[in-house]
Amino acid sequence: MFGNIIIIVLVVLVVLIGLSCVKIVPQAHAYVVERLGAYSATWGVGLHFKVPFIERIARRVNLKEQVVDFPPQPVITKDNVTMQIDSIVFFQITDAKLFTYGVENPIMAIENLTATTLRNIIGDMELDETLTSREIINTRMRASLDVATDPWGIKVTRVELKNITPPSAIREAMEKQMKAERERRESILKAEGEKKSAVLVAEGRKESMILQAEADKQATILAAEAQKEKMVQEAEGRSEAIRLVQQANADGIRMIREAGADESVLRLKSLEAFAAAAEGKATKIIIPSEIQGLAGLAGSLKAIADRDPVPEKEEKNS
Repeated sequence: MFGNIIIIVLVVLVVLIGLSCVKIVPQAHAYVVERLGAYSATWGVGLHFKVPFIERIARRVNLKEQVVDFPPQPVITKDNVTMQIDSIVFFQITDAKLFTYGVENPIMAIENLTATTLRNIIGDMELDETLTSREIINTRMRASLDVATDPWGIKVTRVELKNITPPSAIREAMEKQMKAERERRESILKAEGEKKSAVLVAEGRKESMILQAEADKQATILAAEAQKEKMVQEAEGRSEAIRLVQQANADGIRMIREAGADESVLRLKSLEAFAAAAEGKATKIIIPSEIQGLAGLAGSLKAIADRDPVPEKEEKNS
């Protein structure tokens, strides 16, 4: 009975030891295995068997990209200004064996190396350049750290300066300078706005004056055209009146001729025309010789007509 219990215990121990020797490496990880204290192998993703009591897992290495946020480091610029800078380092383990045996404490080593590299870079730059050259500082730090950490199986992928904190006196001076710069820009924008407004007002006035001048010009042209049209119509009316008078005289003479009037009648008509002409404003009239005799005859006839009529009784007695 006692022997059976010992056998059962031994079987259980063998099963437990066997299960403990079965190892599964998850994704993005690597296991560094030692055999009798010496490096044996690096296990990748999958199922692995460890020799009991001879092999052991020296280190489980995370191959994912990792981020380390270091506390602020005091640095001195080229112009002797001390400020606090904290940085963030992104890195990835590329060789699990070098990471395990290359350095005692990789994270602390990266922190110290970052502080030293940052002091060297900032020491060659002045304050203003430091505040405006973050991208340049990040690039130079990444290149330096990547070279230094390569023997440790670490690749630095990116370095970022999180905060740059200058002394309080310099911060106050910078704030005053920024305030003055904002006020200057505000004044410039205000002046430009007023200038644009004045230009718009001037252009509006100019456009208004142009439109007014165009309107006056158009009104003058229309008035001149109306006066011209009036004069043309008046002239045409006088011309038409003269033409109608001449046409009437011609028609009268033509009708007299068609009626068979003799030369004396025509001469009398001509005399009437000259009489009408004499009633005008002309001071000198030339009368043709052929109607001068008729003028005397017309005067005699007019005198006879103007006499008093003979009484009817006297005509009978005679």
